[in-house]
Amino acid sequence: MNFAAQFFYSSNLSERLERLFSPRPAIKDGEERDPFWERDELRLGPSQPGASHKYGPLSNGAAGRRSTLIEPERLKDFGEEELLNGDVRVHETRMVEAPEIKLMDPPKTRRLSEFRTVPRPPLQYLRFEDISAAAFRIQSGIQKTPCTYSRLSKQYGMEIYLKKEHLHYTGSVKERGVLYLLTSLTQVKKGVIVASDCNFSMAVAHHAAELKIPVFVIMPSGCSSPRLRIYRDYGAMVISYGSTSCDSQNHARRLAKENGYLYLEEDEGAVYLAGLGTVGMEIYEQVPKVDAVVVPAAGQYGLLAGTAAAIKHLNPEILVIGTEPEGFPLLLQSLKTDSPIKDLHSNPNKKLFGDLQERSLGAQTFQIAKKLVDKVIPVSEENSLVAMLRFQEFERSTVDTEGAMGLAAILAGHLPELRGKKWVRLVKTAELLRQCVDRALVLDDRVTKFSVQLGEWPGDMAKLLDVLSREDHLGCVCVLQVECVVETRDRTQSAQLRKTLNERYPSICWLDR
Repeated sequence: MNFAAQFFYSSNLSERLERLFSPRPAIKDGEERDPFWERDELRLGPSQPGASHKYGPLSNGAAGRRSTLIEPERLKDFGEEELLNGDVRVHETRMVEAPEIKLMDPPKTRRLSEFRTVPRPPLQYLRFEDISAAAFRIQSGIQKTPCTYSRLSKQYGMEIYLKKEHLHYTGSVKERGVLYLLTSLTQVKKGVIVASDCNFSMAVAHHAAELKIPVFVIMPSGCSSPRLRIYRDYGAMVISYGSTSCDSQNHARRLAKENGYLYLEEDEGAVYLAGLGTVGMEIYEQVPKVDAVVVPAAGQYGLLAGTAAAIKHLNPEILVIGTEPEGFPLLLQSLKTDSPIKDLHSNPNKKLFGDLQERSLGAQTFQIAKKLVDKVIPVSEENSLVAMLRFQEFERSTVDTEGAMGLAAILAGHLPELRGKKWVRLVKTAELLRQCVDRALVLDDRVTKFSVQLGEWPGDMAKLLDVLSREDHLGCVCVLQVECVVETRDRTQSAQLRKTLNERYPSICWLDR
């Protein structure tokens, strides 16, 4: 740039600076003043010419920092004031956009084996709700059996209560499960059919007839006539077929398939077990603060499983004890092996406990017993017979050896923890009473058997009978059969002897010569 241009520029600049920093004229009345910015031609700078700037004097027409034109005394009307040079604190406002939505990556394809599946807890096979529903449904068809205080309590030093399930119409607790099973059938088809001579079949025959359901009973030809007559009296159609129970069962299945009948047999179905479990609800209601419940189980364990399910739900502190024959400890051996045994090699007394070999322990019943039954006790045949005799003498109740197994465990000393406690035992029906009583009297030293040789004189027999008749309270529980050979004078005396003996002993049988 030449000298003339520099001079012109400097003089022009001096005029502009003088005009800029000259004193501002006063505002006339009626003229509005902008407090922030004056006029466009004004520039930022000190309010008085020649005043020093905060950041130093002006140099070559440029300031180190431009000051605000807002008057300090008016700052309180528009913002916060900084004491130095009347600066204003400025608050910045930023516009923040909405966060960007990112799409998820598509799932990766994995093999089926890579997925972890959380197994659901298995459904409970026998629930208390099922037992409660069964109790409500069968209450009109099943009587609530009494649970009475036993006269044997003082003798054994404990409170014994007897749940008398033998007082049902057919004499069996199985009526509970059978009635609930029949009332739960959605379709009965043409009728129901059974093929075994047991309490289950008798309960089916009775309640099916009461419900107007046709019932057929297939029995072996060797079944006793009184038993067949009982089934007919209940209202069942009885058919004799085969020589064994296996033959009659196969024939019944075939008839059911060909004619549309429903074949029923005792099993471990949840409906049947729920009906049996109602006895546990009644025990809990009838005996307050009970400590233990003893349930007999000989070959069929549905009653034990159902009762345990009800009792343990109502009060887990109550002991549930099962008893079974010492000659057929199916449940006890299964618990030791942790699995139900299919074939137990034993030889139980069929005259006292029936044919236990034909019965089995199902998987569901085993699991319930394993979880809920506190103790399983095997009892001997001898203790069961004596216990059965005690019931007949003290309670005037007729029970079989299976129903007496609870008291048999007490007689054998297997339950010392129940001394002084309150416990209930189930009393079941008697099916083989005559054989049981005879054997029980022998075991209790109540029957004496002897054999004696008499002389050849006729008076010797009379003397023996005279000795027996002189003993007080001596009862004859046997039938004495005497075979005599008598020599007479002639035919007249022989005919007279025959006439006299026939009148005195109608059952006399004359032997061939």
